[in-house]
Amino acid sequence: MTAVPESLFDSHIQSLPLIHKGKVRDIYEIDASHMLIVTSDRLSAFDVVLPTPIPGKGAILTDTSNFWFDFFKDTVPNHLAEIPLADVLSDASELEEVQGRGIVVKRLKALPVEAIVRGYLIGSGWKDYQKTGAVCGIKLPEGLQMADKLPEAIYTPSTKADVGEHDENIDFAKTVELLGKELAEKVRDTSIKLYTEAAEYALKRGIIIADTKFEFGLDDDGTLVLIDEALTPDSSRFWPADQYQVGISPPSFDKQYVRDYLETLDWDKTAPGPELPTEIVEQTAAKYREALERLTK
Repeated sequence: MTAVPESLFDSHIQSLPLIHKGKVRDIYEIDASHMLIVTSDRLSAFDVVLPTPIPGKGAILTDTSNFWFDFFKDTVPNHLAEIPLADVLSDASELEEVQGRGIVVKRLKALPVEAIVRGYLIGSGWKDYQKTGAVCGIKLPEGLQMADKLPEAIYTPSTKADVGEHDENIDFAKTVELLGKELAEKVRDTSIKLYTEAAEYALKRGIIIADTKFEFGLDDDGTLVLIDEALTPDSSRFWPADQYQVGISPPSFDKQYVRDYLETLDWDKTAPGPELPTEIVEQTAAKYREALERLTK
C-alpha cells in the first residue's frame, strides 16, 4: 500500500511576509518582483474551506499546473520564475515543508476576472439552461441533456470573490468595462484556445475536461500572463471518458466527488464546513493522483 503523504493544511513560513491566504494557496512576498506560492492540501467546496485536508493534494495540483504551464509555454507566458526554492528559503525546515508544493513566481497585476470556459452542460450551467435555455446569457440549442457536449466551447466569466464569498457570473460586456475591449477579447480568445487544445490532449488520455477556469495577470509591459493554477482537478471538471454518459452527472477525477457527498448532508453550505470521513478523503486523493498520472505519463 502506498504511503499517504503528510498533509499540509497551513504553511508556516516565518522568513517571508505573508501577503495573502486564499482558499487553497498561501502567498508570501520575496521581493518587489517575486512571490512564493504554497499550494496547501486544503479543499474548498461551495466556496467554503473544509476542515479536512486531502493528503498530497497540493503537490498534485502543483505538478499538474506546472505540466500545463510547460505545455502552453509557446501559446501564453506564465508566472513561473526560474528561481529554485532553495534560493529563497534558507531555513531547512521551511524548505522541507513546502518542497514539491511551493513555486517562485513573478509578481504581476492580477486581472479581476475568472476566465471560465465550458465545453459541456453541467453544474450551474445545466441549472441555468433548464431555467432559461441559456448559460450565463449565451443562448444554446433546445433539447440538450445534462452533460451534453456543447456545439462549441463557451466563455462564461465571473468576478473573483474573496475567501468565504461567492463568485458572481458576469457577461462579456461587463469584462469589457473591467478590462477594456482589447484585453477582454484577448482573455476570452486565449481562454477558449487553451481549453480547446487541453481538452483535445486530455481526451487522448481518457479524460474529458468538461469545463475549467483560468486566471491571468499583466506584466509591466502589459503582456497577458497565465497565473495561479492551470487545468487542475480543483479548477476544472475532469471526467473519465470511458464512463461518460449523456443524461447523468458523470463520475469525476475532481472535487465534484466531495461536492456530491456534501449534498447528502444537512449542511447549509456556509462556514464552518463539515469534517470529511476517511473514505471520502482517501478516494478523493486517489482521484487527484490518477488524473495527474493519466495526463503526464
